This record gives sequence, C-alpha cells and structure tokens, in this order.
Amino acid sequence: MLIPWRFRCWLTWRRRAMQAEGVITPPVVIILAAGKGQRFRDSGGQVHKLDALLDGKTVLAHVLDAVKAAGLPWHLVRPQGGTGGMGESIALGVTATAGASGWLILPGDLPLIQPDTLRRVALALSEKPVVVPYYQLQHGHPVGFGRDYFMALSALQGDKGAGGIVQIAHQRGEVVSLALSDRGIVEDVDTAGDLRAIQHRHAATPTINPA
Repeated sequence: MLIPWRFRCWLTWRRRAMQAEGVITPPVVIILAAGKGQRFRDSGGQVHKLDALLDGKTVLAHVLDAVKAAGLPWHLVRPQGGTGGMGESIALGVTATAGASGWLILPGDLPLIQPDTLRRVALALSEKPVVVPYYQLQHGHPVGFGRDYFMALSALQGDKGAGGIVQIAHQRGEVVSLALSDRGIVEDVDTAGDLRAIQHRHAATPTINPA
C-alpha cells in the first residue's frame, strides 16, 4: 500500500526536526499483545484470541499488516508469560522506545484497524500531546501520546491502562478528540462471538487489510 505524499512529507519533516532536537524516532505504535485473552477461551475459543484466524490470517497479523502499511515504526509487547496487565504492557513498550517523539497505544485485538487511521492519529499529535479517536461518539484506539507523557506512561503498573492519564490531559486542555469513520477502532475481538460477528459482517464486503 502506498503512503500518501502528505504523510510522507510530514514524516520526513518530523524526523529532521527530531534529529535536530536529539530525538531518535517519530511516534511509535505500541502494539499490546500480552493479555491472557481469557474471555475468548471462556466463550469457546480454542486458541489465544490474537492467534485466532480471520480470513486466513491471525487477528494479530491483521493488526501488524495495518501498522506496517501505515509507515510508522512499531514495537510489539508480547513477552513470554505475559505481563501484569495493560498498564505494565504500556510501560514496557514506552520504556523500550524511550527515544520516540510519541506513542500510539494500540491493542492487538483490533483486526479491522485501517492504516490511514494510524497516520491521522500520528498527524494529530502535532496539534496537542494527547489524541483520542472516536467512531460515532465511541472512544476507540489507538490513543496517541506525545513525548511529554513519557514519565506518566512509563510509570503505569498492573491492569490499569492510560485512562487516568487521558483524564488529566483533558483537564489541562491537552487532548485532541479525533472523529473518524473507521469502525475498526472500536471493533475488538474479546470473545469468540465477537470474532464470528466480524467474520459474518465483513464476508460480503471485506475491509480487512491485505497482506
């Protein structure tokens, strides 16, 4: 998939600006894939939800394909044995990419996420240090964070995500609410029923990212 010229120009400018500031990389997509996925197994799933097949590819493979097509750097958080929860996963990913200018926190169970969505969230980080995408007034992912939030993100622990950080950012007026037409930002695979619903809904008009 070709990356739109506007995004390529912005990414080039961003890299040069960060080099001048001593920052190594542009916003990094942190893909969270360390959860146990117990609800999926409890609902009848035979494998981990990220390893479940959707149109011949695993759920996680669809997410990785979208991220690669977006042209942004990425880091997968999936240590053997998992982590202590979402907060710990975010902290691990952010700490491992400490030289980035920002982070897009993306759960690995959103197989319909579109590459352009990731680009738009990354672009919006140039406006304010926190970006929250929405689909029809429903909060989705990835949530974007600028470098100013490194300390807060890297200090997260346990199963508590970054919701509290976003709340504080809202109070400071540092959040961009980004309305998107990509249903994939809210359509996650939590149970076996979710996976079947996605398969059924998109059988006629697939919107799943190609390899």
